[in-house]
Amino acid sequence: MLTIIDYRAGNLTSVQLAFASLDIPARITRDSRDILEADRIVFPGVGTAGAAMRNIQEQGIAAAVREAVNRGTPFLGICLGAQIVFELLEEDGGVQGLGLLPGTVRKFQPLDRRDKVPQIGWNAVHWSRPHPLCRNIEQDSEFYFVHSYYMQPGRPEILLGQTDYAGITFAAAAGQANLAALQFHPEKSGRIGLQLLRNFADWDGQTGSA
Repeated sequence: MLTIIDYRAGNLTSVQLAFASLDIPARITRDSRDILEADRIVFPGVGTAGAAMRNIQEQGIAAAVREAVNRGTPFLGICLGAQIVFELLEEDGGVQGLGLLPGTVRKFQPLDRRDKVPQIGWNAVHWSRPHPLCRNIEQDSEFYFVHSYYMQPGRPEILLGQTDYAGITFAAAAGQANLAALQFHPEKSGRIGLQLLRNFADWDGQTGSA
């Protein structure tokens, strides 16, 4: 069963409805046993880093996610759910993430006042290398972003795709092995986003070519 993590925040229903439109059943849960038994895990995200980490620690979700990822369960983090898989987030005075990917999450500091934070809207993603998630998706397709912080991977080989905003080229997608982290919202990105979610539902967690 594809499992969507409920951490008392986030756009859970919109992610579930996106999979439903693809005839893919998905359950929403905050039960660590469901996470450990899941065939695939989606961690969606809307909210603040500090509150999210507190909630998943209190609910025992953090340990379950780490164990599931280490077992090889395909994992997809979306927006805040992508950011908290890194080691350190600048938000809320500095928050320790799950540490599943090396790197940090930094706040936009635009020099041009016309560059508004948060970034809200469509932006093209340039895939850095082939990956099963971008199968049948054209290079530089646009996805929908809503965020004030951006992922900065600690190793170049975990970069999957990038985009530009506020004078910065940053990671729009990152991952290694069976884990993928997306700064954008595929569930809000129309046909292209649904194709990516379909690709995730078909992905066995191996990082062969797309």
